Amino acid sequence: MRWIFRFAFPALFLVIALFTILYIKFAQIWDQYNAPAYAWVSLRNTLRGSKLENPPPIAGKVEDKVVIMAKVESEDTEWVAENLPDWQHAIYTVNPSPNSTDNTLTTPVNKGHESMAYLTYIIDHYNSLPLTLAFIHPHRRGFSAAWHTDTPLHDNVDALRTLRLPYVQENGYVNLRCNWNPGCEIPHRKNKHITNDIWRDVFAGASKASFAQPDYVPGEVGAACCAQFAVSRGRVLERPKSDYEGFRKWVVDTDLNDAQSGRVLEFLWHVIFGMEAVYCPKEKECYCNVYGRC
Repeated sequence: MRWIFRFAFPALFLVIALFTILYIKFAQIWDQYNAPAYAWVSLRNTLRGSKLENPPPIAGKVEDKVVIMAKVESEDTEWVAENLPDWQHAIYTVNPSPNSTDNTLTTPVNKGHESMAYLTYIIDHYNSLPLTLAFIHPHRRGFSAAWHTDTPLHDNVDALRTLRLPYVQENGYVNLRCNWNPGCEIPHRKNKHITNDIWRDVFAGASKASFAQPDYVPGEVGAACCAQFAVSRGRVLERPKSDYEGFRKWVVDTDLNDAQSGRVLEFLWHVIFGMEAVYCPKEKECYCNVYGRC
């Protein structure tokens, strides 16, 4: 019997430790994916016997707003034209095949994830930008694929149809994700992707490398993930075209790979568009201001 007790306590400790780790991981996913809202809306729609109807198109002429995204050639983005006919579409294929048509929008190189398409659009259209620019990912929706899209069913159509355009114009920049996890939680603000050297390299030669002092490097950098946001034309034009050309050149020239360079800009878009290094509006206020979910 003595040997049973000898092994029972270590085994119990391991079981408790395992369940603790699983609980912490589950809690993270529960929060990041906004699982309660997703489950409730999905159940409600199932009981109703119908899918959630998208909100009606938002106000504003087609020429006043544009959706910009990057995609690989195999990704289906037909949902954009079908569901957002009141928006212009600038969809860049980052890996075009020889069979691509002449009217396929492409990027100079396939690097930096979505950042190459975002910057290329701004550079190429700098003198003819619409009033509102929305930068989003090519997947429309899905609990796992689009968990970072901050609507109950993680649906980018719902996000853009409920986006409050007047607030975008008023604020200049809005993150389309209000949930602080990940990116805005206090531990996340010591951002491992934005080192002092990387900050200086990205903003080297830019017209406003920081809010006042070009050589200033912030102690913390925080913003809700994941590189989906909207900006006003006025805010884009606060920087000269050469700044955006410099940011794109950094992506091309850096030794960081595709994913790493894209992740750096993911946590710097808010700074590029004039917000403080830590831009984390209170979640409740963000949902109200950005989506009208008050």
